[in-house]
Amino acid sequence: MPAEKIFRVAVLLLLIAALAAPPSAAQSRAARGAAAPAGAALPTVKPRIVSETVKHDSDDPAIWIDRSNPARSLVLGTDKDADGALYVFGLDGKIRHDLVVRGLARPNNVDVAYDVMVGGRKIDVAIVAERFANRLRVYSLPDMRPVDGGGIPVFEGERARDVMGVATYTRPADGALFAIVSRSDRFAPKQGYLHQYRLVDDGTGTLRGLKTRAFGEWSGKKEIEALSVDGADGFVFASDETFGIRKYHADPSVEDADDELAQFGLTGFARDHEGSAVFRRGNERPLLFVSDQQAGELRIFELEGPAGTPHRHALVGRVKYMAQETDGIDLTGESLPGFPGGLLVAMSTDRTYHFYALDEILGAMSSISPISASSP
Repeated sequence: MPAEKIFRVAVLLLLIAALAAPPSAAQSRAARGAAAPAGAALPTVKPRIVSETVKHDSDDPAIWIDRSNPARSLVLGTDKDADGALYVFGLDGKIRHDLVVRGLARPNNVDVAYDVMVGGRKIDVAIVAERFANRLRVYSLPDMRPVDGGGIPVFEGERARDVMGVATYTRPADGALFAIVSRSDRFAPKQGYLHQYRLVDDGTGTLRGLKTRAFGEWSGKKEIEALSVDGADGFVFASDETFGIRKYHADPSVEDADDELAQFGLTGFARDHEGSAVFRRGNERPLLFVSDQQAGELRIFELEGPAGTPHRHALVGRVKYMAQETDGIDLTGESLPGFPGGLLVAMSTDRTYHFYALDEILGAMSSISPISASSP
C-alpha cells in the first residue's frame, strides 16, 4: 500500500477513535451542570451583567418574570437608606427610571408574588419591607402602582418594630397570600421573632394585612434578616446571622406549625448567614442557596432530605463569585433572554446588583460530601 494511502487510513482511524471515546470529566460536568471535583480550587464566577448603581446602598433583589413576554421581565432591588427607593432594572441591568419607587424610609428586603386577587382580578405584586416606617409596601407589577392604601403596619404593639426581611408564601390549597417578616435585633424577643400576615383585598382594591401568628426562635447573637420560602413543600428558611439557618412550616394552619423543624449550616460560614434562595427545576436536585457574606461565596444545601429524614439539609457545594459582601440573592431556573439556563441575582456592596447565569453557577459548584444537619 502506498505510504500516502497508509497515512490517510491512519488519520481516519484516529478520528474515529476520538469520536468514539467517552467525554472527559470536565466535559461531562459541563454537559450536565454537575459539580467540580471535591478539593479543587474554587473558580470565581463572573456576572454576565452588573447593574447600574443605586444612589445609596444596594441590599436585596427579587426577580419578576413576565410570563406573557419573558423579555419584559424585571429585577427589583432595594436602596437601603432613609432616603431609600425600590429600584427596577431590565434584564440588561439598566435602571427603568419610570418605574422606580422613591421616598421609602430604609427599604430592606423585597419579594414577589403572582396571581394575587386585587379588585376582582389577578395581578402580580412586589412587597417591600420599609424599615423606618414599620410597614410593608405593596406595588402591582409591572407598573409599580401602590395597592396597599399607604402601607401595611407590622409588629404592632411591640417594642421591636424595625422590619427587615420579607418572604411571600401562596398556599396552594386556596391561593391565600401570606407575608412572613423578620426584624432587627434591637429590643427583639428570642421567641416569636418572626410574624406572619395574610394579605387580603378589603373590598376596595386595597390589600390589608391580617396577623396570623408570631413564631420562630432567635439565637440572640445578631439578627434574622433573610427569609426564603419553598412554596412547593411549604417551608420557610430564616437566616439567623452568625448562628445558622432555621426551618419552619410556611402554612400557619398546619398541625404544630410553629415547631422548629431544623437547624443547619451551624458551622463553616465565615461569619454572617445572609440571603437565601430556593432552586427547583424539573427533575434536577432541589437546592437551597445561602450567601456566606464575608467569604464571598454561596453555600448550597440539599432542599429535601433523604427518605425518612426530610428535614436533614446536607451541605453539598460551594461557589465563589465576584459580588462583594452579599446580603440578598434571588434566582429563577426559567429561561430568560440572555440567561437561557436561568438567572441568579446577587447584591454587591459597590451599590450594584450582579446578574449571573445560573447554569454557570451550577457548573462551577465545588461538590462536598453530604454532611448531616445534626453535625454540620
